[in-house]
Amino acid sequence: MNGISFEGAGTLFKKEVLRFYKVSFQTVAAPVLTAVLYLLIFGHVLEAHVQVYPGVAYTSFLIPGLVMMSVLQNAFANSSSSLIQSKITGNLVFLLVTPLSHWAWFSAYVGAAMLRGLVVGLGVFAVTAWFAPPRLEAPLWVLVFAVLGAGMLGALGLIAGLWAEKFDQMAAFQNFIIMPMTFLSGVFYSVHSLPDFWQGVSHLNPFFYMIDGFRHGFFGTGDVSPWISLAVVGASFLFVSGVALQLLRSGYKLRH
Repeated sequence: MNGISFEGAGTLFKKEVLRFYKVSFQTVAAPVLTAVLYLLIFGHVLEAHVQVYPGVAYTSFLIPGLVMMSVLQNAFANSSSSLIQSKITGNLVFLLVTPLSHWAWFSAYVGAAMLRGLVVGLGVFAVTAWFAPPRLEAPLWVLVFAVLGAGMLGALGLIAGLWAEKFDQMAAFQNFIIMPMTFLSGVFYSVHSLPDFWQGVSHLNPFFYMIDGFRHGFFGTGDVSPWISLAVVGASFLFVSGVALQLLRSGYKLRH
């Protein structure tokens, strides 16, 4: 895994993109449908009872959270599932004999994960926009947090895929770490509606800053400053990426 091959990284990236494209009904359409169901259920039940920001209907408030949740979950799912499947089926050996560097592995797996996450997020946004006219007060914040969030979860999926040796270990990682951090990040509510203790807990969750910063791009307001969110998300992305690169460089659980 020494040396750098941009051509090799591009080939691996293309392979990873084709992997989820070939089953796009499952990898893209299904998550979009899930997000729409969340919107229909929560929006119908709470629309007349909850208003988080002045002048913003609850359905409008909910849409950015669902979009970002879809981006994060699908970016993680792409890189993690690809690695664990390759390890279990044994075809990872074909990559191990190549001269690809750890940077090439990282850029290909994380790049493909980001693409899937962003495609799903765009699909969710396109469909849910029919239920509430979209507002984009600061589109640049939307783009920045979508890209950073997808990149961080793609790198985290890479770590999970390297660590896990069985599908149940991967399921545990997703169910006990990714899902709780996602659902407790303010997707369906503002953290200001929580008791002080749980507000403090929420501010320890980097997913909260991704959701809040992303939502700020739509409404121009949020629970914290977007610059604070950017600092937290940027630092988290660099940390997770550094860990993933170090594990790839050392061949962690790749060679036995």
